Amino acid sequence: MSASGAGAFSAYEWSIAWRYLRAKRAEGGVSVMTLISLIGIALAVWALIATMAVRTGFREDFTDTILGANAHVTIYSSKSPALGGTGGFEDYEDATARVAAVDGVVRVAPIIRAQVMASANRRNTGVEIYGESYADMQTVPLVAEPETFSGTLENYENGVAIGAGIARELGLRVGDFITLTSPDGVKTPFGTAPRINDYEVVYIFQVGRSDIDRTRIYMPFDEAQSFFNREGLADELEVFVEDPDAIEAMNLPLMQAAGERTLLWTWKDSSGGFLRALEVEENVMFVLLSILVLIATMNIISGLIMLVKNKTRDIGILRTMGLTRGAIMRVFFLSGSLIGIVGTIFGVIFGCLFAIYIDQIFGFVDGLLGGGVWDPNVRYLSRLPAELRMADVMKAVTLSLGLSFVVTIIPAWRAARMNPVEALRNE
Repeated sequence: MSASGAGAFSAYEWSIAWRYLRAKRAEGGVSVMTLISLIGIALAVWALIATMAVRTGFREDFTDTILGANAHVTIYSSKSPALGGTGGFEDYEDATARVAAVDGVVRVAPIIRAQVMASANRRNTGVEIYGESYADMQTVPLVAEPETFSGTLENYENGVAIGAGIARELGLRVGDFITLTSPDGVKTPFGTAPRINDYEVVYIFQVGRSDIDRTRIYMPFDEAQSFFNREGLADELEVFVEDPDAIEAMNLPLMQAAGERTLLWTWKDSSGGFLRALEVEENVMFVLLSILVLIATMNIISGLIMLVKNKTRDIGILRTMGLTRGAIMRVFFLSGSLIGIVGTIFGVIFGCLFAIYIDQIFGFVDGLLGGGVWDPNVRYLSRLPAELRMADVMKAVTLSLGLSFVVTIIPAWRAARMNPVEALRNE
């Protein structure tokens, strides 16, 4: 079959394109520019995949921690202390049963919640007490099965469970005693005296979020009722549902089940601002890194323009041999596209490896710099998470290949329009 009769992207077109890419400058090629373009695209795709993996992992880890250690929905009575009242749910057992019967609800627990001063080893810190029964404590995902822990929940009824941040702040270990001071204590003729009790630390948990690990203490429900003068009451009901993302659809059924004069506070109300900020940041980072990919692909244009200029005589000869304008255009299109394809492949490989082994990489960097690279007290998470998703990888691949293909069209089109007679005359 002649060159003019061969199909599009035939073997000879691939052969010529590959020959031009490998040619050295002495032969009229641009191998150095080719290498620079390839490395630029690989680095840009690597950065895009790594960034999207970290953003996705950060969002998922942040959301899982919120949903694993906090209620999806908190139901308040209008008399709850959290709303400025002096009481709470008087019929909390019946309200718990009614809410638990709502479709989609997987867990309901009455709790006592208040803030106190915690002291030990001549140190003080403000903490938040969650009064929950032992049975309910076992169903709090990230507390019952945290990242790390010491002690056992089996002794929960004999003491308190505290966050690892509190333990570090006050210098406590399992078996030590912590002093809790509440201003809402014993009522006397001279006013309300602070209530001070000592409790044994039976369980220390670390869920991975500094704002929880440094502030939260769990106390047996009955003891919390007595300590905070809530006999026969529950401050609120914490509810876990099957689908937290669709929590808005459950607001009305939950309020109807909880009874009159109740209010709801969902996890999106308390943390929605963080999630929206993460979403905006993710979109902005994708746009900025897309510009980086675009800049990297621009090197393909400069390389192809130089290649076309250096191969003017070759183009004239190929045209006189019978190659059509379409064949010439496809040759130079393949030359530019191959750079984008190979660079994208290397970028995907390195980007995926970075996301998979990010803990080991940061561990090495942290050790190399003497620690302090990742401060959980500032970022609320104990490690830098990364979650590699096929959709994110395909988004990066599509962007890189799409830009690589588009930027090669203009130089290839200019080469195809070149008049073979003028090309040979100028040579």
